[in-house]
Amino acid sequence: MVVTRRCRAGGTSAVTPAVDPTATMPDRCRCGATLAMRDIVFTRSGSGWIPNVIREDGELKLMLAAGADANHEPRTFTLSIGEAHRAVIREDLARHLLLWSALLPLCDAAGTRGRLDEDAAVALLDPVLLSPPADVDALFRRIPWDRSRLVAHGADIDLLERGQVCEAMRAATEEASAKRAQEDHADRRRAERGVLLGPLDAAILRYTGQYLHGATIPRRLPDAVDPALLPQVMRVIATAEQACAGMRIGLDPRRGNRATDKRDWDRMAATVDAAVRRAHPDLVDDAVRTVSFLMCSEAADRARSTPVEDDEETADDHADPGASARKTALTFTDDKGGEKRWLRDGPRTASAEFWAFVADRSAADNEVFTIEDEEMGEGIQLHFYADSVARITTVRHGEAGSDPQYQVEYSLVDGIGGYRNLVSAFVRGGCAALEQHGPWMSDVAEFERARRRRDAR
Repeated sequence: MVVTRRCRAGGTSAVTPAVDPTATMPDRCRCGATLAMRDIVFTRSGSGWIPNVIREDGELKLMLAAGADANHEPRTFTLSIGEAHRAVIREDLARHLLLWSALLPLCDAAGTRGRLDEDAAVALLDPVLLSPPADVDALFRRIPWDRSRLVAHGADIDLLERGQVCEAMRAATEEASAKRAQEDHADRRRAERGVLLGPLDAAILRYTGQYLHGATIPRRLPDAVDPALLPQVMRVIATAEQACAGMRIGLDPRRGNRATDKRDWDRMAATVDAAVRRAHPDLVDDAVRTVSFLMCSEAADRARSTPVEDDEETADDHADPGASARKTALTFTDDKGGEKRWLRDGPRTASAEFWAFVADRSAADNEVFTIEDEEMGEGIQLHFYADSVARITTVRHGEAGSDPQYQVEYSLVDGIGGYRNLVSAFVRGGCAALEQHGPWMSDVAEFERARRRRDAR
């Protein structure tokens, strides 16, 4: 533990207390002035954060590190104590920890640079260290105190809940368990939402690694589960796996190279939720959600690690009219001037190349992408912001300086799956192959009415 000492000239010097409790700290500041003489009188070996008893210029003091300064370095505070206090601190670990718990809120109140309220701190010494247990319990019902420190050092949580802090600390240990305090904090957060975990619920959350933090990416951690409960946990997992067998979560290039299809995710989550609730009706929502989260996360990881499918290569060419008109050269463009040329004899197919182009270029202000076949005079324009598409065919080429005439038709699209089908069909057979993906509307007003009706639903 690093301690910052202030010299009589106003400077400071960071020093590390010696392991030997009889050792004397350095007596010179960096500025050359004399530092207050400080000896460590008593320290506990279990944790470097438990307050130490020191002697500074002949006066007994309690020194504790708490909070942080503006540079995120630990702050240290001291307050004067008497011999009677020192004796209790040395002999009674429980009282020592209770005092620490009571002082920490005062240290927090000092902030990054404020002074410790020494009067309030000193006023806690006799009531916490020297009073009968019943009086200490009554005090802790009136003052703020740091629960996590006591739990980390082995406090009985049930007794803490009943306000019996002295009795709760009878089994206290010098060694601290941060995980125990974190789990207690997580349980209290759940209790605030009205959630009480049963043994199987808790085991499932431990299995997925989400007992402490529900936002943690779930994993399979069988070693974290009580062996007696593991078979029951695995039955719940098997129920989920059977429910979503054959389902997949695809990638959504509109949101980047690693984004997944939200509709696929929601569909799988709903399927798993329903199956697990039917088979295991006593599970709380948190346990059911963590299982569906696990299934969806694993499916999403599989999608990210699987090469992009070349839709036009795997599709049945005979299923689409115009399949013989498979494209040989295409141009991809976006709304920001990006452009990419694709040729059939290249290393990747048109669909794969186009969706890679979208994943690299798509953004909140770049949501219009076009695929154009210049030779055939046709193309499609995808409007990601509106879940719609336009197919464009050349009716008459421009001659003698006149502008060409185009036919533009619009259709609504059902998510990224609908877009993939459209792109694949266009690559296989051009605009003629898109007929079955309609209805197509050439009247803009009619299309806007259809879009508003869809959005309203």
